Amino acid sequence: MNNKILFLDLDGALLCDDRTVSEKNREAIRRMLAKGHYVALATGRSVESGRAIARNLGVTVPGCYMIAFNGAVLYDCAADRTLLQRSIPIDVVHELFERAKRAGIYAHTYNKSDILSTGHTRELDYYLKKAPMTYKLASNIMDILEEEPHKVMLIAVDRTERLIRFQQRNQAWERGRCVSVFASQSFLEYSPLGTSKGSGVMELTRILNMPADCTIAVGDERNDISMLQASYIGVAVKNAVPELKAVADYVTERDNNHDAVAEIIEKFIL
Repeated sequence: MNNKILFLDLDGALLCDDRTVSEKNREAIRRMLAKGHYVALATGRSVESGRAIARNLGVTVPGCYMIAFNGAVLYDCAADRTLLQRSIPIDVVHELFERAKRAGIYAHTYNKSDILSTGHTRELDYYLKKAPMTYKLASNIMDILEEEPHKVMLIAVDRTERLIRFQQRNQAWERGRCVSVFASQSFLEYSPLGTSKGSGVMELTRILNMPADCTIAVGDERNDISMLQASYIGVAVKNAVPELKAVADYVTERDNNHDAVAEIIEKFIL
């Protein structure tokens, strides 16, 4: 039997709402790794943020990988090295920040270890509660952006309609420059062209020389749609958005707070 590779979304899927991982999920992951299967954390988070979760979970042994920044970076957790990365051109990042500013929407991007933003706002605080990181501030983002970043995030807390309007109004500009996807009702994320969690699935399995029928992916949000579609078995957790459930091969009986990942591992891998 071929070894399987499980692509695990973090927030809303593997992680409980309090950002912890249940003991049943931990044990199920340990058991599948012990049997020679693979795990790939698949997240919109930065590598630095994902690494902290990987260390806490013990997903730092051979066979453990990460898709970070919605597919812009592929990372080997055991070897502590980047396998593949893509970035957004500096001029596109600058224009995106300018468009967000004109629309009155908060935006930030990243370097290797920090969030980069133009101001300390409630949106930044909201993000830091979900994904604690260090940050740097400057009135002009270009003053602290030293290289092409892997992602730009726009945040509007409790104002989803503003992000929807922004995405719609900038569709023509976006074409040929970058791609956008909602990671939650409050997060609109812009990534390099041709990049998604789905592209990350296909590229990592190619690098590992694994067959397509060994892939299983689990998620809860719209940025997980491409990942489920690219995998042999696509799973939506019980608490997933309707758009993801519509493309899933299976919807779990349990939600992210009640060991949904353990249910998937027991059903499809062990």
